[in-house]
Amino acid sequence: MISLRVAVRFDLIDLRLFVQVAETASITHGAHQANMALASASARIRGMEETLGVPLLERGPRWVKLTPAGRALVHHAHVVLQQLERMRGELGKYALGLKGHVRLLSNTIAATEFLPAALADFLANHPNVDIELEERPSHDIVQAVVSGFADAGVVVDLVDLANLETFPFATDRLVLIAPRHHALGRRREIAFHDALDQEFVGLNSANALQNYLGQQAARAGRTLKLRVQLSGSDAICRMVEHGVGVAIIPETATRYRRRSALAVVRLTDAWAVRKLLLCVRDFDDLADHAKQLVEHLKAQDCAKRR
Repeated sequence: MISLRVAVRFDLIDLRLFVQVAETASITHGAHQANMALASASARIRGMEETLGVPLLERGPRWVKLTPAGRALVHHAHVVLQQLERMRGELGKYALGLKGHVRLLSNTIAATEFLPAALADFLANHPNVDIELEERPSHDIVQAVVSGFADAGVVVDLVDLANLETFPFATDRLVLIAPRHHALGRRREIAFHDALDQEFVGLNSANALQNYLGQQAARAGRTLKLRVQLSGSDAICRMVEHGVGVAIIPETATRYRRRSALAVVRLTDAWAVRKLLLCVRDFDDLADHAKQLVEHLKAQDCAKRR
């Protein structure tokens, strides 16, 4: 364990740099995020290790990994930086030029379909708060919130929430889309396994939703017949309209195409209705501006409106 007497010899630039290096698993990427030259970042980290007398990182050709001392330092760095954010939030009530900063992570569906309007409303009413929104898979979000890399996250309820505090946020319903002239396009609802003989248009292999659909197909003893994989729902809709195949996407992604050549067919599988949750490590420990954002998102009541 690193003693506070030693840790306070590091300045805030050191602490922020080390957190960014730890998060990116790269001194190069951490230096870039810190707007610092690689040589300067490397020298600062070596200086921290010399001060402590222990290595903080295991170094590989293209990666770095935290040592036990490095993990302890990251923990203390988060405590210090979070306390600074709380101070900024509280002083923001009195100093209009001082802004609070909230880091919010979200899965793709919440980031694209539910959060934009909610965040726009919050930012309009809180000019002294900045929000950093980043898309990540739900399991990565949980780990980031647990470790203090993020203030809050929006995740699907299927992941292990690791004792985080959670609040209902929205309902994400998956539907099948097909051309209106397609045999499945004439149906109102369908079970997923009954569609697995079809050729599919899907999301890219790194997408969490696509992996989830692959898992459901495997449980049915089948595999998805993917003709093409794309980066977003809009591109998928266009491919389906042109008869390339059918697809499974969030229902919200079809809302602008109700009068198009697409048919939207509801999935009868229980897993097709997924709850989105807002998660934090400890609400009471959040800075005031982060608490305000969480309260605002809780009040959106997307889950009931969906």
